[in-house]
Amino acid sequence: MPMSPANPSAPEDPPPSTKPFRLGPWVVSPATGEIASDGKVARLEPKAMDLLVYLASRPGDVVSRQNLEAHVWRGAVVGYDAITGTVIKLRKALGDRTREPRYIATIPKRGYQLIAPVSSVEEQEPTATAADRDMPSSPGRKRPRSRSGLVAKLVVVLGALAGGMISLYVATTRSPLGPRAHPPSVVVLPFVNLSEDPQQDGFADGMTEDLVTDLSRLSDLSVLASNTSFAFKGKEVTAQQVGKELDVDYVLQGSLRRRDDALRINAQLVDARSGFQRWAERYDRPAVEVFNVQDEVTGQIVKALAVNLTRQEAARLSRRSTNNLAAYDRFQEGQRLSRVFTKATNRQAAAAYRQAIALDPSYGRAYGALAYTLAANYRRGWTDTPQLTSERALELAKKAVALDGSIPQTYWALGYVHLMRRELAQAEAAVSQALTIAPNYADGYGLLALIKNARGEPQAALAAVEKGMRLNPNYTWDYPYNQGRAYYTQGRIDAAITALEAARSRNANAVPVRLHLAAAYARSGRLDDAEWEVQELLAMSSTDTISQLRNAHPTEDPQSMAALIEDLRKAGLPE
Repeated sequence: MPMSPANPSAPEDPPPSTKPFRLGPWVVSPATGEIASDGKVARLEPKAMDLLVYLASRPGDVVSRQNLEAHVWRGAVVGYDAITGTVIKLRKALGDRTREPRYIATIPKRGYQLIAPVSSVEEQEPTATAADRDMPSSPGRKRPRSRSGLVAKLVVVLGALAGGMISLYVATTRSPLGPRAHPPSVVVLPFVNLSEDPQQDGFADGMTEDLVTDLSRLSDLSVLASNTSFAFKGKEVTAQQVGKELDVDYVLQGSLRRRDDALRINAQLVDARSGFQRWAERYDRPAVEVFNVQDEVTGQIVKALAVNLTRQEAARLSRRSTNNLAAYDRFQEGQRLSRVFTKATNRQAAAAYRQAIALDPSYGRAYGALAYTLAANYRRGWTDTPQLTSERALELAKKAVALDGSIPQTYWALGYVHLMRRELAQAEAAVSQALTIAPNYADGYGLLALIKNARGEPQAALAAVEKGMRLNPNYTWDYPYNQGRAYYTQGRIDAAITALEAARSRNANAVPVRLHLAAAYARSGRLDDAEWEVQELLAMSSTDTISQLRNAHPTEDPQSMAALIEDLRKAGLPE
């Protein structure tokens, strides 16, 4: 409920101050977006800094979510998850604890309260961040880097390279005295979009993921997942730097520029240890030939690294998911929207996938993606017709496999739909087929871990997670979530809490993480933390209840389900 102002006729709030101030031991510099304390410097996201400045202007006041929407989000319509996620990021940066807060307290059903002392910083007193920028770097401490400086350097480097880079890193573990002992490992970094249209970012990202998919299907390569690749997006790095960080040996660099119906792609394969170029090519083609370019780049990598292809792998590489550029564009827009994972963006993603299917009725991967969105709607209670939604998702997933069973994503979608329908044997069979097609498909191991957890096999789930993490060093929240869920089933509650908290730090809006974390807190006797998790969960989604969990949570183990429900009741999840 919004708080009523003491004086309804009071003037509107003045613009937020950009002057530095002290918050307990921290020096906060709104102008630079940094906070500093005892030599530690952290950069806040702009919205997190705006939130901190607003709370600091009202120390001790309980500030409602409605006030935050009005004054921090400037009246924009935002979901509760946006505010909650920003508060969590701010608490993490400050080193705050939800159970024993020193800076920001959650006041149930009312809002947030800044409880740390706020004081001014004298203008002549240099802040820690300003001093750090003026002083040379000292051994053992990294100087904070200016985002604008990085952008400027990136522009210079891209200009010097006459078009910038996309990056695909190919590594080999081998004896220094002879041939390699293991297959080459590969990581594909994001294509840099050099087009004047920033909307082509999705097109460039789609090409990156397609290369990952193509190379993941080769058993004589070890391919790192696209999540690891995209961690380097927009960063100024060399092949040697990434090679050292990821323990890789080769890098394919290049760029993409799309204008009207014309496409230019530059690519070069570089030895990440020596920096020497192994192969380079420039492609000037009509945009509709983008799929042919992908095939040629993959072929050059196979040739340069002397990769042995089986007959089945060669046949799979010769097939493309679609040759319709307009359908491909709509599919990539659906992928972008799907990653946001809200009820609204899920609906928009489904509309984009349907448009892709209308443009290319044989586009198997688009059917699989649409099946996933419907299954996610079913799982989250975002549909008024759950049974029909579940059946339609299965129908679409089966059609996806029938149209294109040469790629792992269609089998992954079928496995996910079966999992949501609690058809766990069929789910495991589908994801096993995805991993047969693409032995390096990290997301396949992630889904396998989820299925193994649902089947009451926590040790097998942990093994699958470990394999997925090796292929995806920059793993997403669902990897530590599956670890935590497995530990919870095993009764290793402290380990479960550690893993689930790590998952929450990667995605504060992931409902399964908060559910299991609340249950683990309750099991360990930390009821305050458990209740807080449930309150945050309900603020994001009122559809998550005991009855919804009982109906939609996939598991074959009634004992584990009963224990989870009992712990969540203790945490305060409503019936």
